[in-house]
Amino acid sequence: MIERSRNSVIIIGGGASGVILAAHLLRSNDPGLRVTVIERRESFGKGMAYSAALPDHLLNVAATNMSAYPDDPSHYWRWLQEKQLVQTDTGPVYTSRSTYGRYLQDILERLAEDERTTGRLRLIRQECTGVVTTPAGVEARLADGTSLVGHIAVLATGHDQEPAPDQNFAVRMGSADDTPLDPDAPVLILGTGLSMVDAWLTLEHRGHKGEITAVSRRGLLPWPHQKGNPIKLDSADIPLGTELSYFVDWFHKLVRETEKAGGNWRDVVDGLRPFNQRIWQNWPSTAKRRFLEHTKAWWDIHRHRMPPQIHARVNQAVRSGQLKLLAARVVGTASDNGDRLVKLLPRRSRDTETLRVARIYDCTGIVKDVSTGSVAVIRSLTDRGLARADPLRLGLDVTLDCAVIDRGGSASDRLFAVGPLTRGTFFEIDAVPDIRNQTAKLAGQLTQRTAPGFR
Repeated sequence: MIERSRNSVIIIGGGASGVILAAHLLRSNDPGLRVTVIERRESFGKGMAYSAALPDHLLNVAATNMSAYPDDPSHYWRWLQEKQLVQTDTGPVYTSRSTYGRYLQDILERLAEDERTTGRLRLIRQECTGVVTTPAGVEARLADGTSLVGHIAVLATGHDQEPAPDQNFAVRMGSADDTPLDPDAPVLILGTGLSMVDAWLTLEHRGHKGEITAVSRRGLLPWPHQKGNPIKLDSADIPLGTELSYFVDWFHKLVRETEKAGGNWRDVVDGLRPFNQRIWQNWPSTAKRRFLEHTKAWWDIHRHRMPPQIHARVNQAVRSGQLKLLAARVVGTASDNGDRLVKLLPRRSRDTETLRVARIYDCTGIVKDVSTGSVAVIRSLTDRGLARADPLRLGLDVTLDCAVIDRGGSASDRLFAVGPLTRGTFFEIDAVPDIRNQTAKLAGQLTQRTAPGFR
């Protein structure tokens, strides 16, 4: 069966990116606009990022900067006050991710109520298995055999939830393979970033007492947030388009100057934030590759920091020996009587070490070749040549206007992508402050193409 709608935008993915895009689209005055959100999960708004149920799974961005609307920066803060979840006189607040999921759900529920009589919003709980272009627009094919036909499709599927193919010996925290463990069993976590912290918090909540080893190439733990004073920068101050070594030298010099003036590195990192995407986009391909290989781990622990209360708990676990950070890489694994024997090569060593663990958790982050990932609709597009991975294989190849680029290098006027899928072009596009700007811009572009007005 094929269901048709007019002046329609089909959003594939009902997590944060998809919901925020829908909210911006429905600000349009066009009575003929139709927005359909397709989500394979049971609930809309949460996605993988905000489905975490533990209160200790906190946002790593303060609540005052988590509004879904760039032109209404206090929207989330007002919602928290309305729900009596915060006090007005508190300092920086880092709410739970589940609370933020409720916020996104509430936005969508209010939109659904507002559009109940207009029919401009439709929510479908199904998995989208493929998208094809048609003479009139696009057709989104669903797992139940039905299809939706519209003018434009926007991919907002977020992170791939399955481990990378070369790490099929590991499981994702909270997946079906994450079965109960002996509380005293040793565990290995791949990665030492924020995802590792979430995994450690989950294991602690479960009462796990065994040693937990977290391994990454450099074994670095994210720094905590502290109140600071971001420096003021102009684009003319930043050496755009230079090679990485020149840029790093400039950055270190700026940090030293800021420290002499009474500030610290956080002020520099936060001052650069409005320019991060432009810095990435202006780097030559050689600089991007060198950054990913040599500098990204260092940048991540400074840029993507954790709430101070969580950092204190993790540090205590490291000091007590319950959590061990190891700079090494996995060079081999084998099964042995239900356990895993993991061969590790420590950093700056030629001698391997073998670790026996009961389970390996994959918390290595988001860098994965989307053309070999587990998201059916993305695989379908790349297999058929309607989309391709970006040159660094961080996500889909898209233009600065979020248009999907096909195998032959042509930008589509019907297929678009937002959020983490576009990290190859935008790099920093995982956090809500970046997603809201991207989706607001795309919504303006799409509605101006078909609508008489956009408020």
